[in-house]
Amino acid sequence: MATQGAEVLVASNRGPVSYTVGPDGSLSSRRGGGGLVSGLSAIGPDTDAVWVCAALGDGDREAVRRADGGLLPAEDTGGQRVRMLDIDAEVYADAYNGIANSALWFVHHMMYQTPLEPVFDAEFRRQWDAYRAYNQAFAEALAEEAAPGAAVLIQDYHLALAPRMLRKLRPDLRIGHFSHTPWAPPDYFRLLPDDVAAELLTGILGADRAAFLTRRWADAFTDCCHAVLGPGIPSGTEIGVHGLGADAEFLRERAHRADVDERMAVLREQIGEGRRSIVRVDRTELSKNIVRGLLAYRRLLEDHPEWRERVVHVAFAYPSRQDLALYRSYMDEVRRVAEQINSEYGTAGWTPVMLHLDDDFARSLAAYRLADVALVNPIRDGMNLVAKEVPVVSDEGVALVLSREAGAYEELSEHAITVNPYDVVGTAEALHEALTLPDAARAERSKHLSDAATALPPTKWFLDQLNALRG
Repeated sequence: MATQGAEVLVASNRGPVSYTVGPDGSLSSRRGGGGLVSGLSAIGPDTDAVWVCAALGDGDREAVRRADGGLLPAEDTGGQRVRMLDIDAEVYADAYNGIANSALWFVHHMMYQTPLEPVFDAEFRRQWDAYRAYNQAFAEALAEEAAPGAAVLIQDYHLALAPRMLRKLRPDLRIGHFSHTPWAPPDYFRLLPDDVAAELLTGILGADRAAFLTRRWADAFTDCCHAVLGPGIPSGTEIGVHGLGADAEFLRERAHRADVDERMAVLREQIGEGRRSIVRVDRTELSKNIVRGLLAYRRLLEDHPEWRERVVHVAFAYPSRQDLALYRSYMDEVRRVAEQINSEYGTAGWTPVMLHLDDDFARSLAAYRLADVALVNPIRDGMNLVAKEVPVVSDEGVALVLSREAGAYEELSEHAITVNPYDVVGTAEALHEALTLPDAARAERSKHLSDAATALPPTKWFLDQLNALRG
């Protein structure tokens, strides 16, 4: 329990630190990165701030048990005050995997195969109760930690109910909610049971301010409110848009360290002298559309045989949500299609697809630097920072092939080659266009992309929201 209420609070499922338990029972901590970590550090050490997050595993839960009232040791968190919640493991699993990742994520990314799914049965209702309990635990912790009139920034679809719950506990607070995903249009959002859809919307409308990555997602949320709750709802909630950009300073410094240079040398040797590279870097997330990207590359080799032996598709597909069977099956399919392309087109001196399934940030940055073409073709994405990061660190300039369903499309479409993510033939032609761009045109496009990508770096993105919330 905090002895002094915090003036600024952030709430998110994943916090800025994670713990593992060693064989001898010792705890080791690892700090995370990302926009929230950068943003919260930007408010300065003089501002009293607390980050509330969930314990994600056994190491985190042990750290909470050893901590003072759930506040983690400052030496583990870079000086930030972090309160980690030890929510019952079964409640957490039902809320996180059962609702957030298997229902809300699928709705907002419009990924259901509707002849068979979803089925909102009694098991769903049981998990929905767990999602409520998970959100209530966050609301109560925030209410305990906040100073009078404090600003609270609640993050993402995991915590859609928390703003309303917190408002009931602490009506004095300034509450903001930020959605990092797309927001589904009304016809798709209303796949959810009517009462659940209404509860989600009124949960977020408990905030003084609801913010989104793009105007498109903000308008979809407003449309859903009118369709589900009725037109002209007098919620008093302000709607905001903050398009999170790339952290250019960090990326450029990190991309020129020795470990990245070493990986660049290895990648260049694997690609081969004089060959072009098409790079993609993704988690193996269903929405990232990796399989159709591979199919488009195969179509490129079929329709434009002049590229055979002259181009390599460098595909990094890092594991995601492997505790869910559907995600394991998807990773298997990514591997199968890549192997099929290599078997069909590969030669003794040329491997068409270089597929890596193990996470390596330095290698990703090396690929960013040498990419001739970056392929970012999600089915649907709240933003997609890869589309912004590659132009920022590219050595010679990169051509970006970008899905019109990525949030980044709003800012980058003018200088990208844009595609319908379902159109494999159209994506193959876009890859051909990108590969044939003259060097000067590619470099010019890349410069414009980089400028647009860094317009709202994480620190400014966070402070803009905080200042708007404080009004």
